[in-house]
Amino acid sequence: MNLAKLREAQALFLHRYPGGFNNEEIQQVVAKRHNVGKLSEFAADRLAKRNFAKPGALLEDVVRIVSRSSMVSMFEKPRFRDHIRGLSRDDREFLLVGYERLLHGRGARKQEQGFNDVLDVLTEGRLAKWSLMTIHLYHLRPQREVFVKPTTTKNAIRQFELTELEYRPRPSWDFYARYRSVIAQMKAQVDSSLGPNNAAFTGFLMMATAVDDPR
Repeated sequence: MNLAKLREAQALFLHRYPGGFNNEEIQQVVAKRHNVGKLSEFAADRLAKRNFAKPGALLEDVVRIVSRSSMVSMFEKPRFRDHIRGLSRDDREFLLVGYERLLHGRGARKQEQGFNDVLDVLTEGRLAKWSLMTIHLYHLRPQREVFVKPTTTKNAIRQFELTELEYRPRPSWDFYARYRSVIAQMKAQVDSSLGPNNAAFTGFLMMATAVDDPR
């Protein structure tokens, strides 16, 4: 990590938006574009472990989170919905177990197994996308988990010299776990107003890298 570049980006951001994400101007922008708070409350309620005893309702809520999220492409939303609703009974049960392991598994090994189970099902529908693999994780635990947006992630790796990360289009648990760890390390180096949740922090990185993007 290039700490000097991170702190330079922090200084520029706080100069433009004093108070970071507490700044009234940026709060209005975030409120207009995103519904992170309400959707995270919905996810905390509907994706709670107790609800995995109701497979039909649980998978419909999985679909609703994707459909309502401002962070998922509008082209991916109907494809995800149709794929999940079109699964066979056996595939739905397999997917349900995958989500339970991913979202509530104890230990990295269980989470990794769940990640791979969900990835297998989405791959069958040609939906093996970082956004669809990480949106439920993020909304369930926005302070810990991360939403992987490819452009933002690749630019952050480049600009802040995150040499321990090698981005690939196909989602993998190994990259996710490493990226989550790096985001936590970076957040620890900046003012807390830049990271009220992990989507806000990666939003800060997105704005910082957009200024320096050579394309």
